[in-house]
Amino acid sequence: MDKDTWKNSPKVYIAGAQSRAKTLKGILNFLYPTMKVEGFLVDSLKENEAVIDGIPVWERKKGIPVDAFCPVFIATKGIYHNDIKEELEKIGFSHIYPITSEMDNFFRNAYVRKYYKENNKEFVRIEDFKGKTTNKDIDKGAVIYVAKSIYDKPLQSDYVVPSYEKCIQVGAALTEERLENIDYLDSIGDNISEKNRQYCELTALYWIWKNTKNRLTGLAHYRRHFVIPDNWADIMVSNNIDVILPVPTYVAPNISDNYKGRHEPEDWDYLMEYLARYYKEDYAFVCEVFSSNLYSPCNMFIATRDVLEEMCEFIFPIIDAVVEHGGHKEDVYMNRYPGFISERLITLFFEKNRERYKIVYADKLFLN
Repeated sequence: MDKDTWKNSPKVYIAGAQSRAKTLKGILNFLYPTMKVEGFLVDSLKENEAVIDGIPVWERKKGIPVDAFCPVFIATKGIYHNDIKEELEKIGFSHIYPITSEMDNFFRNAYVRKYYKENNKEFVRIEDFKGKTTNKDIDKGAVIYVAKSIYDKPLQSDYVVPSYEKCIQVGAALTEERLENIDYLDSIGDNISEKNRQYCELTALYWIWKNTKNRLTGLAHYRRHFVIPDNWADIMVSNNIDVILPVPTYVAPNISDNYKGRHEPEDWDYLMEYLARYYKEDYAFVCEVFSSNLYSPCNMFIATRDVLEEMCEFIFPIIDAVVEHGGHKEDVYMNRYPGFISERLITLFFEKNRERYKIVYADKLFLN
């Protein structure tokens, strides 16, 4: 079956009912207003809502009233795709579409392009530009730091590390173990390496801010890398580009409520109290941004030195204040709330400075 045949279907199903599934539903509603999501198909109703926005949620293993000739998307973590696909085939579905990185990028770009056009914003990708200079010194001053930890799982995907990527071991102050093929440690010089269990890749960002002076600086993750031309540094300099951001992610019902639904809401509430107290003149704009649906994910960026410093000067005092209030969480995942909040603050920072900076976007590659 053609991979795009689903576009012509008047109705579809979504396997999954958590954040990824709700996000997909919102994207489909926006891009294809006449397409109807008939139902969400889940393994169990124990940890899922029975109805989402008026759409029923059914258990896949029970007899369900579905039209198996319709397309069905698998919108869950990738590790579950194969098992869910087998279950759907047993039900009778044959037009099954797992939301892979490729399809996620397709939906992400389509949504942002349409949304920005309707809201008179510019959506420009790095591939839309060409380089103009042959000055090799540009490349010497351009580095994308890739955060890696001793807790990272081995990659199953093949990945050739480009020359401009340099690996930095995060949380190095918390262990004597040293990873192979590491270029830098986040525990050298001015650092917050000991905070890594909470601050995640932000300990790398802090180290970069305080200990490097690259003309162009990026931050990525051992599983998440930018999809960019080899001459990206040349393109940035030749076209006066201030920052490359990952194509924004759509979340429902909005940035604020999405965070509060997935993490401990008290930390978000304190964040808003802090911003209301110390950013009074901008608070209405803060609320506007956080009531929208698009944010820049993964704490990823590539920026000029000036922009990097301004961004860090903005986000770190706020993050520190939220952590001082929120403290330590017993749940390992929830304890990483500073890293999750920083994604939203980076979004806020660049929305606030959209008129000052020349911002372009790039897809991100997710490695298994």
